[in-house]
Amino acid sequence: MKTLRTFTQALAMTAALGAIAPIATALEAPVTQTAMTQAALSPADAVSMLKAGNERFVDGDMLQRDLSDQVEATAAGQYPHSIVLGCIDSRVPPELVFDQGLGDIFSPRIAGNVVTPELLGSMEFAAAVAGSKAIVVLGHTACGAVKGACDGVEMGNLTSNLAHIHAAVEAVPTTSGPRDSSNSEWVNEVAEKNVSFTVAKILQDSPVLKGLVDQGKLTVVGAMYDVSTGEVDFLD
Repeated sequence: MKTLRTFTQALAMTAALGAIAPIATALEAPVTQTAMTQAALSPADAVSMLKAGNERFVDGDMLQRDLSDQVEATAAGQYPHSIVLGCIDSRVPPELVFDQGLGDIFSPRIAGNVVTPELLGSMEFAAAVAGSKAIVVLGHTACGAVKGACDGVEMGNLTSNLAHIHAAVEAVPTTSGPRDSSNSEWVNEVAEKNVSFTVAKILQDSPVLKGLVDQGKLTVVGAMYDVSTGEVDFLD
């Protein structure tokens, strides 16, 4: 079947068969977001699309996209449904682990998936101006930045970056083993706590994003990626 370029085409094909599926349902063909399809999505729809994409990634059943077609389809504008604030770790590229194409997500990345004023500004643009419906703070297991924070590493500009994780380090007790990066279970618990703290900080430090959440136009959620399995676990 020829690759579908837009969600509109996909819906038209489904309608011709007499059964229009809900927008959040993962279609059996790659699509490119348009202004119309983005506007029709709810924040919950956007999160559902990411969850479905990760399931495809884990199952090895990723959508076959014509990236050249998507370059052409997105040349005049972009309408991403979500923002994924992730770590710079090379094992966790958001577009791949969520099986998304060109124009589907904004993907700001920084060591330790922390938030800074500059990143807040970028996400305010993505949500308030470009119309994205969800922010996912994506942490991961075996995070090098979290390990560095756990060990009190100081090195150049990395020092101020890791300082954003210190609150999570202090908040998580150790039930067994040492309080350093050799304790992988504790490191992963700190990584998850850091995600939760980052979600809270986004809402605390950005009246723009908090306002969109209060209006039901945006959701901000946390998630953890397992580097051993490829699975993303969305946090409550």
